[in-house]
Amino acid sequence: MHNALTITTDAGSFNAYVAYPEADKAPAVVVLHEVFGVNDDIRQTCDALAAQGFIAVAPDLFWRQQAGVDLSVTSEADWKAGLALYMAYDRAKGVEDIMATVDAARHLDRSTGRVAVMGYCLGGLMAFLTAARSKVDAAVAFHGGDTEKYLDQAKAVTAPFLMHLAVEDEFISKAAQADIKNAFAGMPNVTIYSYPGCNHAFSRHGGAHYNAAAAKTANDRTWAFLKQSLA
Repeated sequence: MHNALTITTDAGSFNAYVAYPEADKAPAVVVLHEVFGVNDDIRQTCDALAAQGFIAVAPDLFWRQQAGVDLSVTSEADWKAGLALYMAYDRAKGVEDIMATVDAARHLDRSTGRVAVMGYCLGGLMAFLTAARSKVDAAVAFHGGDTEKYLDQAKAVTAPFLMHLAVEDEFISKAAQADIKNAFAGMPNVTIYSYPGCNHAFSRHGGAHYNAAAAKTANDRTWAFLKQSLA
């Protein structure tokens, strides 16, 4: 079952897509989108999480610029539109919006009160920043672009944190990946997996670089991590 959730902040209101599991009570996962907004890929991700027993909440991160962004990953025009939104996105205010979403998810009638954040590319970065700057019960980042620019905040992450990196990522260089691993080294709450031969967005449904085997491995690891961390 899915529906829409309206989240109200001092700056205004925005919507989120919500997918519910069959269970009467469940932990929640706030799913943070790429440059394409809450599109079919994100809705599929939410539905898969619901099938695993989680309430999945995907907020509209671009609402301050343009509400209701839902772009195709196969359209060149949509790519350009998404990149323009990405370049203008205010990450500090984005963390505030995600924190408001986490709070809303924590207080849903069917929520156990346990909430994780999970994101892809832009959303992966935002999952990291939210975990560093606020209280969440767990965080998952898939190929978070620009993560290497914020590594001074790595030690602030105290919640269980799972990160997935594509070794051949076009947007996160091997040097950047090494810096990321070094910044989190020795932190027992952080696990980083690398996927050899994979490009950026290797788990995106219908993406040009979709790798079914790697995506399954990453998703299985993620679901197991979330079940343990949100129990």
